[in-house]
Amino acid sequence: MNHDEDYPAEYLAGILKEVKTIAMVGASSDAAKFSYGVLRVLHETGYDMIPVNPLEAGGEIRGLKVEDSLASIERPVDMVQVFRTSEAAYAVTEEAIEIGAKVVWMQIGVRNDEAAKMA
Repeated sequence: MNHDEDYPAEYLAGILKEVKTIAMVGASSDAAKFSYGVLRVLHETGYDMIPVNPLEAGGEIRGLKVEDSLASIERPVDMVQVFRTSEAAYAVTEEAIEIGAKVVWMQIGVRNDEAAKMA
């Protein structure tokens, strides 16, 4: 895919139809944060959401146990959503590949070309 252009809606819809379990790296319990709203909508839509945030590990976000890292998740993950800085996206992508995630989805404003090549 060309990361300099918008992805076609059909392509994005296809991804969302295929995935069931989504780990959200950078999830926040702060309802004012964008990641909280996205987690809420996806969870209410029926996705198996796994919040990941080392600062909130062991707690809960919307009743979901917060993991400290992708490696600590004990079930298969289809997609990793990245709500971290562009600089942090490379390490998150490495960890996503290590756990066998099929998709790494960086949110608008998060871009790391080296991570995209790796994925």
